[in-house]
Amino acid sequence: MAAVQNSKLTRDLTISFFIYALPVVAIYLYFQLGGSAVSESHIALPSFLEFVQPVFANIRTWGLTVFMIVLGIIEFAAGLYDDQWTGEERKIDIVSFLAPKLILPPVIAFFSLTALPYLLPNLANSLSWVPFWGGFFLIAIADDLTQYWYHRLHHQVPFLWRFHRTHHSAPYMGMAMASRQNFIYTIFFSQIYLTATLTYLGLGLPALFVLVIKSFITLGAHSSIAWDKPFYKYKVLHPIAWVLERLISTPATHHAHHADTSGDGVGHFKGNFGNMFFIWDIIFGTGLITRKFPESYGMKSYKQEEWYAQFLWPIFKSKKEGSALAEGVLSVPLKPKPVAVTEEEPIPVLEQVQS
Repeated sequence: MAAVQNSKLTRDLTISFFIYALPVVAIYLYFQLGGSAVSESHIALPSFLEFVQPVFANIRTWGLTVFMIVLGIIEFAAGLYDDQWTGEERKIDIVSFLAPKLILPPVIAFFSLTALPYLLPNLANSLSWVPFWGGFFLIAIADDLTQYWYHRLHHQVPFLWRFHRTHHSAPYMGMAMASRQNFIYTIFFSQIYLTATLTYLGLGLPALFVLVIKSFITLGAHSSIAWDKPFYKYKVLHPIAWVLERLISTPATHHAHHADTSGDGVGHFKGNFGNMFFIWDIIFGTGLITRKFPESYGMKSYKQEEWYAQFLWPIFKSKKEGSALAEGVLSVPLKPKPVAVTEEEPIPVLEQVQS
């Protein structure tokens, strides 16, 4: 079984390499077949998109924060959290929401303004010859496929799982927990630095559009407002639903990833790893589409650990007995308890195979 799993991992990584190469090949063919000069600057927006650039810029700087707050207020007003947002849940959600907005910008600024010029001297704007559409798809694929692998490995490698565990501990879905992450997980987001590098190389404009679109998709997938339900309810919209749920993350597919159980035909925390694009799960066979929503979320073994332990493990450990974040706990359980439907921690796939 271990050999089979390793073979699948090798296959998936090989496929990923070719997917990463697709926009590069497309850009190359564009210049070869179209006769355009590589030395010219092609990064300008198409004329039909020029008027929306200021809108996207404002959305990126402050609009998304306002959108999250407004949507969160709507969710609370609708009673969609069922009074579950209390105690440690409130603390960890607020800290996870605010801290990255205060701490990450200086980190990214240092990386972009100091580290990159040192590591890649004289290469600033060296990709400005890439057309806007080419830069858009290059960043969309590079950013989101990299995050797919980052996310997937944090579910499949036991040590990494505990850095991502905070995001799955919430017993609800919504804006309050959309940014709920261990800070170490957040600050090492590999795609953040990849996109910053591509921006430094001259693809800042397409990066702006990708990041805004991705933010709306991922926020919508985490929201407790199931905007995709009408597409499943009305038969005339079923063709659109079929495309949408295979192309991007929707509430139904991503809520399934946050279910507190698998084996019921709906919950699928061992898959549905896609963030903006769900198509990665389709390609790699990690997706489950049911058009249904889980009855409950979180983890059966959740101890409502202290907010500081969830936010900064392993720097701070939990004092809760039996917690996976407690002092002296070296690994998460290798196997679930022998029950039909419910499980303890999400069990890493690699560990299941090896055990």
